[in-house]
Amino acid sequence: MRKGINLFLILLTVILTYWLYSSVREPIAFHQETDKRKDAVIKVLKKLQIAQEVYRAVTGKYANNFDSLSSVLKNKKIEVVKLEADPSDPSNADKFIRTVSYKSAQDSLYSLLGGPLNIDSLRFVPFTDGKIFKIAADTLTHQSNLVNVLEISTQYKDFMGPYADKRYQKYDAYYDPEKVLKFGDMNSPNTNGNW
Repeated sequence: MRKGINLFLILLTVILTYWLYSSVREPIAFHQETDKRKDAVIKVLKKLQIAQEVYRAVTGKYANNFDSLSSVLKNKKIEVVKLEADPSDPSNADKFIRTVSYKSAQDSLYSLLGGPLNIDSLRFVPFTDGKIFKIAADTLTHQSNLVNVLEISTQYKDFMGPYADKRYQKYDAYYDPEKVLKFGDMNSPNTNGNW
C-alpha cells in the first residue's frame, strides 16, 4: 500500500514537473521564434527598399511587380553624373566639368547592399513555401505635387508558421497574426518600415 502511494506521488511529481516545464518553455520558444522570423522578414524588406530606390533611380518611378523590378535591376543602367570644378579657372565661378557615365543597376544594388544577392529571390517571404510579398506602386497627388508611392507587405500569419494563431497573444499583448509588416504607404509618400 505504501509503495503504491509513493509510486503514485512520484508519477504525479513527474507529470507536474513536465507541465511546469512546458508552460515556461512555450512562451520562451514563441518569443525566440517570433524574433528570428521577424528579423529575417525585415532584412528582406530592407533589401527590397533599397532595390526599389535603385529601380526608381533608373526609371523615375517604383516597380509595381517583381518581374519588372527584377528585369530592370538585371538589365538597365543608372546614369552617374560627376561635377568637378574647372582647375584652369582660379575663381571657380560656376564653371564645372560635367562627366556622365553609366553603371549597371545590379552593380549599384550590390554595392549598396555590401555584396551580391539573387534578385529573383527577394520576392519570397522567408519561412514560407514560396509565398510572395504583396507589392503595390502608383502615383499620388500630395500637397499639389504628383509623387510616387510604394508599399510592400506581408502578414505575420504568412511567416509565423506554427505560431500564426491568435492563442499566442497571451504571451505578447501586441501580437496579432493578421497584423502587417511592411514598408511604404499607398496613401502618402513614405517609404519607412513599420518595424
